[in-house]
Amino acid sequence: MQGNPAEPQLISYVIGGGVLLVVLALRFRSVGRQRRLRLEYLWIVPAILAALAVLTFVSAPPSPMTTGLCALAFAVGGALGWQRGKMMQIQIDSETHQLNQVAGLGAMLFLVAIIAIRFGARALIEAGIVPVHANPMAISDVLLSFAVGMFGVMRVEMFMRGKRLLAAARG
Repeated sequence: MQGNPAEPQLISYVIGGGVLLVVLALRFRSVGRQRRLRLEYLWIVPAILAALAVLTFVSAPPSPMTTGLCALAFAVGGALGWQRGKMMQIQIDSETHQLNQVAGLGAMLFLVAIIAIRFGARALIEAGIVPVHANPMAISDVLLSFAVGMFGVMRVEMFMRGKRLLAAARG
């Protein structure tokens, strides 16, 4: 007995969508709540992503065309990351000079929109509506470059703003 060939693809969508919904539900719970912002730790996530990107590019060097697309993806990710970083509310306690971040609804919806665009693009490509003749490794390289740009620049923007707030509170 043979199953439907689209069944594994549907299962991957259901599992991926389920995981995404759980993660987003957990993140939406923290919308509007203050969390301590430690400027000294903002570099960790971008450093991990950058190390992953370097390892990926060294183990399987991209073609010149893919390298150009990765640079473009990094720039677009950086621009979107800057906007997302600006959407993050940073507050300072006037007595302790402790920084707090409040994940705003706008920043969360911004991330949800990026994820929705990715899922939509994937569905259009897999349905054959938008033909793409690229290898999966090139696509993952481009997406990884986008993530490094977005999360790296977002953290840089938050770091710079946090430093300014601390300097103003102390000065």
